[in-house]
Amino acid sequence: METVTGTVTHDPPHAAGGRQGRPLIVTEDAVLLDDLLRLCAAAGATPEVHHSVPAQRGGWESAPLVLVGDDAARRVRGAARRRGVVLVGRDQDDSGVWRRAVEIGADHVLVLPDGEQWLVDRIADVAEGVGRPALTVGVVGGRGGAGASTLACALAVTSAREGLRTLLVDADPLGGGLDVLLGGETVEGLRWPAFAASRGRVGGGALEESLPELHRLRLLSWDRGDCVAIPPQAVRAVLAAARRRGGTVIVDLPRRIDDGIAEVLAQLDVGLLVVPAELRAVAASGRMASAVGMVLRDLRVAVRGPYAPGLDDREVARLLGLPLVGEVPVESSLLRPDGGKAPPGASARGPLARFCKEFWERSTTEAGTA
Repeated sequence: METVTGTVTHDPPHAAGGRQGRPLIVTEDAVLLDDLLRLCAAAGATPEVHHSVPAQRGGWESAPLVLVGDDAARRVRGAARRRGVVLVGRDQDDSGVWRRAVEIGADHVLVLPDGEQWLVDRIADVAEGVGRPALTVGVVGGRGGAGASTLACALAVTSAREGLRTLLVDADPLGGGLDVLLGGETVEGLRWPAFAASRGRVGGGALEESLPELHRLRLLSWDRGDCVAIPPQAVRAVLAAARRRGGTVIVDLPRRIDDGIAEVLAQLDVGLLVVPAELRAVAASGRMASAVGMVLRDLRVAVRGPYAPGLDDREVARLLGLPLVGEVPVESSLLRPDGGKAPPGASARGPLARFCKEFWERSTTEAGTA
């Protein structure tokens, strides 16, 4: 049992049949009930409300989260012990609340109004059915024109084709727009500027549904306006929401580190540094690797030919001191003046798609998500 001063320490129990149930509120305090209903509404959840332990079989045991008003502690004292019980009170000076929490087997003691944001987050986790977070991969060029955006798009297109929930994030406001690279600049949906005022928690489901859908993936890109920066707290909230939905998140990173990009790097599982195999690119990539590596521990190198004399993919990785992912193959259709009509990685039999598929197979196995 603990106070609500940190993050949730365990996963909520799941309802029977693999479906998320509704949170359960137990209280007769009308004022407290109004507050709890308001917080449930803010989290997008519709609770069940009872004055004591529900009479129906399994009502207490199957609820993914139980909020017990301090007034009802005595009435639930004999209920079966379970995880996910929160005792909610208002009097911070009432030392007896700890004894009552122990008596009912509560995991947490929450005092309103101080614990409101924690409780909204906890209820929202229940409403969204939070499971394993998305495998989140960032792609950055060792120098300009390295092909990082092309690889990021190919990874996303391949992930979506494999049936994974996929979100592609364009974190480079000066990169020209991944929606253009995917041929979807006119597709309706929200872009980064719409989330600039985001604070606290962003609903993962609402975020996904609001974004443009292209090639079976969701895309968060930039519009054609003047906004070229998003506050770090908004970046943190949006990316956290994207990761809660599971599947994969791919982020196309700029070649600069500011506060917003630092927030992105902090949430990545793996970073791919795309390096053309020539000496100046390797030198520039070394500086980029040093900057990114200050935040991201798992940074790997993907080498792109043609190779300068004396270089191959293993030598580039050795010079940079990074693990080698492999050689990024050239997609001949992307070399045409119009860039081809299909997005990178669209051909499942193409060399770029095969490279991306092998990367996902290895990565999901390493992450235990296969």
